[in-house]
Amino acid sequence: MNVLVIEDDQVTADFILRGLKQEGYTVTHAPNGHEGFIHLSEYHYDAAVVDIMMPVMDGLTLVDKLRSRKIMTPVLLLSARNSVGDRVRGLQAGGDDYMIKPFAFSELIARLQSLVRRSQTVTEPDQLRIGDLSMDLICRKVYRNGKEIILQPRELALLEYFMRHKGRIISKTLIMEHVWDYNFDPQTNVVESRVCKLRGKLKQPDSPELIHTVKGLGYICEVR
Repeated sequence: MNVLVIEDDQVTADFILRGLKQEGYTVTHAPNGHEGFIHLSEYHYDAAVVDIMMPVMDGLTLVDKLRSRKIMTPVLLLSARNSVGDRVRGLQAGGDDYMIKPFAFSELIARLQSLVRRSQTVTEPDQLRIGDLSMDLICRKVYRNGKEIILQPRELALLEYFMRHKGRIISKTLIMEHVWDYNFDPQTNVVESRVCKLRGKLKQPDSPELIHTVKGLGYICEVR
């Protein structure tokens, strides 16, 4: 699952980002509503977590602007305000769900999964597939030839990123930014090491290699 977190409070943002990454999600952070709107206008996200009280553009204005542009990314609104009126305004603006701060992270995950399930019944399937490999985006499980492959959260996030960009060359820099959220260091071999381990787990007799190295450029995920 690819989630955009739009939150100006760095402590709260770090808490959400760290938790989602540990669960194997691909996460991007925008520190204000304006930057969040640009991200949601230009890229696909399965869901967005949006704080209501933000500088530059508040969460309600952001959601209203998204809906006016027919951008229907599921939005989970966050607010410290607990009144019925605030919740109603958030939902009327176009938010899909509303959570009060502070919150339990397990509830945040459950609500995001629920939002994505509801949206995907209409807009897109709940699986990614390439050749005989499939990923269930809701249950976070991977299968090859019907056999489940057990992956660690970071491996799951890496594979999801490859599968969402199948047929495209992906640089190590992009992988580091989107899967590890690090600036790329040419001296590190963390990408090569994790790709090697992922290939090993995906390998099966009589099944083709799916992740290929493109010398000097990065990797490509496709059936050859």
